[in-house]
Amino acid sequence: MTLTKPRFQKAKREAEQLLEKYEIANSPVPVERIAKREGARIQFGPLDKELSGMFFVKDGVPTIGVNSLHHPNRQRFSLAHELGHMMLHADIIKGIHVDKGHAILQRAALAAEGTDPMEIEANQFAANLLVPDFLLSSILGDDYTISDDEEELEALSKKFKVSTVMIQLRLVKWMDSKRR
Repeated sequence: MTLTKPRFQKAKREAEQLLEKYEIANSPVPVERIAKREGARIQFGPLDKELSGMFFVKDGVPTIGVNSLHHPNRQRFSLAHELGHMMLHADIIKGIHVDKGHAILQRAALAAEGTDPMEIEANQFAANLLVPDFLLSSILGDDYTISDDEEELEALSKKFKVSTVMIQLRLVKWMDSKRR
């Protein structure tokens, strides 16, 4: 099976189901604990600086590798991203799936452009797992409006243990979803 377009709702739903399954009610989301409970073996180790993470199955055991040289927030995102591959793409991925930056290491032009549907889905999964809508709602309230206040963004990024860029992207998506 090959994906021709990303399944945004499926990625979000899978992340939400894990949060519900493990009764996650606060930030930061314990992504490592969730991955282990889902049966993943997690290995942190120094990798090439461009290499964020990888997912593979060895002897029937799903394994997630994360670059220990990256910032802890980046490690959390990489782990969540690779967990997304495990939850969404384990039946598609054959061999080792390596993520370099945001794109998979393939010769295909789609991978280099960051338009690979599997990569987009894994990113969506990670974003919704680490910064779920319900936690944004409980922290910010329903009448929140997006602010340019860098201190506010920094405080939110620390609360969720993600980058400020990630918080900005999630706030925009969250606000869009409230308008629908």
